[in-house]
Amino acid sequence: MRVLIAGAGIGGLTAALSLHAAGIDACVVEAAREIRPLGVGINILPHAVRELTELDLADALGATGIPTAEVVHHDRFGGRIWAQPRGIAAGYRWPQVSIHRGELQAMLLAAVQQRLGASSVRVGLAVEGFEQTASDVRVAVRDRRTGARDVVFADVLVGADGIHSVVRAQLHPAEGPPRWNGIHMWRGVAEGEPFLTGRSMIMAGSNLAAKFVAYPISRRAELCGRAAINWVAEVRLHEGAAVAPGSWNRQGRHEDVLPHFAAWRFSWLDVPALIAAAPVVFEYPMIDRDPLPSWGAGRVTLLGDAAHPMYPVGSNGASQAIIDARVLAWHLAQTSAVERGLAAYEAARRPPTSALVLANRAMGADRVLAMVEQRAPAGFARIEDVLSSEELGEMDRSYTKMIGTDVEELNARPSWSVGGGREASGEKSGSS
Repeated sequence: MRVLIAGAGIGGLTAALSLHAAGIDACVVEAAREIRPLGVGINILPHAVRELTELDLADALGATGIPTAEVVHHDRFGGRIWAQPRGIAAGYRWPQVSIHRGELQAMLLAAVQQRLGASSVRVGLAVEGFEQTASDVRVAVRDRRTGARDVVFADVLVGADGIHSVVRAQLHPAEGPPRWNGIHMWRGVAEGEPFLTGRSMIMAGSNLAAKFVAYPISRRAELCGRAAINWVAEVRLHEGAAVAPGSWNRQGRHEDVLPHFAAWRFSWLDVPALIAAAPVVFEYPMIDRDPLPSWGAGRVTLLGDAAHPMYPVGSNGASQAIIDARVLAWHLAQTSAVERGLAAYEAARRPPTSALVLANRAMGADRVLAMVEQRAPAGFARIEDVLSSEELGEMDRSYTKMIGTDVEELNARPSWSVGGGREASGEKSGSS
């Protein structure tokens, strides 16, 4: 079986590693002429860290990222509203890892090239379309350096080419552009002093107006007594505001984001100073797409953001792409009938990811945060004076729904590694 993967992002590279581990030939084509460590921080949840652990990447994860200990919500004055343990502290056998997206992609790329060969990832090749026959799928590609066009033959085409997927567009030509919810995000990474536990993720404010997220992402910085802090500033813009097409690499300006957070100075974190310290700021609209009635047809399917782009409010986008990759490889390894394997993969992954898209879109936790802002616009001394225990409980329920996998389910689930995996050892990546 020959699988062609369009897109060398986190999902596409994990798919290549997973297929190789399952004994299936895989090749990745990437439109970018060079794969560079772009982007900012992301979170890999325990259910995805488990999969990377089973791909023998535990040590690399632990040496690079930070095992997140907790998520804590505050109001815009720094008042503590609610906290929840994460990863190992929450009872999972695997941690939640906060890491620079570019470093994770580089880690996956190095593993693919080492295990599958240097020629297994071909850059500068843009997928332009495909045709299926009874025996194969023929993928039209264009060399972005020379303009030359070619056709690549494969048994399976996996569209892992992101929210603006060419493969998805051919499968669903009437879909239209992504949906924007009116929230604009600026993102950056800056070095600073560790805050709270040193491994805390904080969220301050609410998407009613403005929200700020920050968490450390570098084990190397931590070993030096410092923190490389990833931050996300989310601001709800006025109705009808113009928004640029989505790209994680679109450079923004400090002066556009700073006025929204000028007074956000807490005893444990100076938000405007952190924003100003970022060497580069990226901007991006918060967008997603409606869940699809089907991902693929015949020998073609989708994976990751190409299949189920979601709002980044549950730290789950990259994690779900990793899980897609593992489940895809497992189902293709169970049968010689390509269409049957792809249909089983879609049946396993489309319903839960569709539910996560809608859960993230509902932003259940932010409803509670908006209550705090409305009831205590000048801040509070005791959160119990602002929210009832039932309302605080809604925060827990909303986060559990956005994560999508509970502790007992993940810890007890059989491995998706073909021929068994490393999960029986209970190995805990990044738990140092």
